[in-house]
Amino acid sequence: MTLDLAQTIAPVEIAQKTVPVAGRSGTDVLGRIGNLETRIARSVTEIDAAQAVRYRVFAEEMNARLSSDAVRRKRDIDAWDMVCDHLLVLDTSIEGDAEEQIVGTYRLLRQDVAAVSGGFYSQSEFDVDTLIARHPEKRFMELGRSCVLPAYRTKRTVELLWQGNWAYALKHGIDVMFGCASFHGVVPEEHALALSFLHHNVQAKDEWDVLARPELFRTMDLMPPEGIDARKALSAMPPLIKGYLRLGATVGTGAVVDHGFNTTDVLIVLPIGKISGRYLNYYGADAGRFAS
Repeated sequence: MTLDLAQTIAPVEIAQKTVPVAGRSGTDVLGRIGNLETRIARSVTEIDAAQAVRYRVFAEEMNARLSSDAVRRKRDIDAWDMVCDHLLVLDTSIEGDAEEQIVGTYRLLRQDVAAVSGGFYSQSEFDVDTLIARHPEKRFMELGRSCVLPAYRTKRTVELLWQGNWAYALKHGIDVMFGCASFHGVVPEEHALALSFLHHNVQAKDEWDVLARPELFRTMDLMPPEGIDARKALSAMPPLIKGYLRLGATVGTGAVVDHGFNTTDVLIVLPIGKISGRYLNYYGADAGRFAS
């Protein structure tokens, strides 16, 4: 059974239009909603602050098991941090420096950078290299380490993160965005309804399919399609995954359990050309609209 996701998933209610920043010479701000703004980290100290936000979410809230050095420093850190760009959401109403205003972050890794820096992070779980080899004419970008502090987990923060991703992708000529998205916990069966919905309704097909690495593969086909209540399945999904689906994303075949981060991961695949027309019109097809 194939569902029309445009009808099944209620569109994001856009109460406040995301406002691209214009008229400021040399600005690197990608967008603003009220007191929130998004841009790429400008310094090592801002990256350090983003790592601190990640630590609060992944280690303190989600019980990820990080290295002893990460725990000592209270930072979520790895080797990719120094080669990725770090998209930030800042609450400018918070007094203090930018480092104290960071309330959300995304980590962005372009294919040209990955090619000379050890590859993509998600290749450790999914056969991303095969996907990329099928599309030599396209430019890929990996999205990862997405997190937002609890008080800011609102629709407008998600809108702002996506505005930043979109502007960055257009600025750098990206054709395909992809990355791991997670369910909390290491027992896939606890997410049988949501995983089965993804498997039966939004699994990537043919040239876009990506397999979990065979030694890590966990089936997502945990319920028959006739036993799936779509609305209940969607309500059981993390907001980030629902956001990807609204945009028109598909998922790879098989899930992977990440014991270190206490998650069950799926791979999201989102070719720019397949983004839902509603959102393409909203975010804008002109790179100059958002990117400075």
